[in-house]
Amino acid sequence: MTQSHPRISKAVIPAAGLGTRFLPATKATPKEMLPVVDKPAIQYVVEEAVTAGLGDVLMVTGRNKRPLEDHFDRNYELESALQKKGDANRLAKVQESSDLAMIHYVRQGDPKGLGHAVLCAAPHVGNEPFAVLLGDDLIDPRDPLLQRMIEVQEQYGGSVIALMEVAPEQIHLYGCAAVESTEDGDVVKVGGLVEKPDAADAPSNYAIIGRYVLDPHIFDILRKTEPGRGGEIQLTDALQQLAEDERVGGPVHGVVFKGRRYDTGDRGDYLRAIVRLACEREDLGPDFRTWLRSYVAEEM
Repeated sequence: MTQSHPRISKAVIPAAGLGTRFLPATKATPKEMLPVVDKPAIQYVVEEAVTAGLGDVLMVTGRNKRPLEDHFDRNYELESALQKKGDANRLAKVQESSDLAMIHYVRQGDPKGLGHAVLCAAPHVGNEPFAVLLGDDLIDPRDPLLQRMIEVQEQYGGSVIALMEVAPEQIHLYGCAAVESTEDGDVVKVGGLVEKPDAADAPSNYAIIGRYVLDPHIFDILRKTEPGRGGEIQLTDALQQLAEDERVGGPVHGVVFKGRRYDTGDRGDYLRAIVRLACEREDLGPDFRTWLRSYVAEEM
């Protein structure tokens, strides 16, 4: 039977990472601002939250992240210049980012891990469930993962994580979940989680990807969570406690995602994401695909 739970209205986007895998590009430019075709990666993530009905967005930032705030703010000089040129198309694109959502910012003073970044959102979120979206994972808008996760949270309560099956040799790159099936084909009950296990120790090949819908009790647990793998406060460790004792903050479920996901946290996958998205664009795709076929044929 479907239960009634508080409606989710807020999204948290941790964006305080240093982006060391993309140096030297990220020496002065936040990794979240790296373009994916012609929009920064962070804008895709905000658009996903808004599409799911979450118009209240909190970004957890750090030092040298001011360009994030500038991108989602008004730029009157640029808008005026485009207006004078009669360039309505580019003007609309510039204004789009500043009109997307009500965006707030808080700084994570010390880089203590994802769990600590989520804890920084506690004063803004309050005592209500909320979504967390990681900027490295771009989810294709044709595959509404976050909407589905919100539906599952409203049905079961507690917390919901996004899962994707990966090859066993890749599981050490992810958090991993021990799961049990439910009557919903794409939903599993999570009995335990471990952060980046060796393949031999992994309870499954279900990897946690960067979408969460969390019960606010997670904050109480994070305040007491000791640094784990990598010397950081791991969100996975706090979720493990929720999974072990449902009385604390309800159960933990997972939505098994089989749609299109673009990993921009790795240089190779970042390039592949750009190519895939460019190929699918109506304005760029036809010419770009023709060039790409020619280039591949020449190289082969």
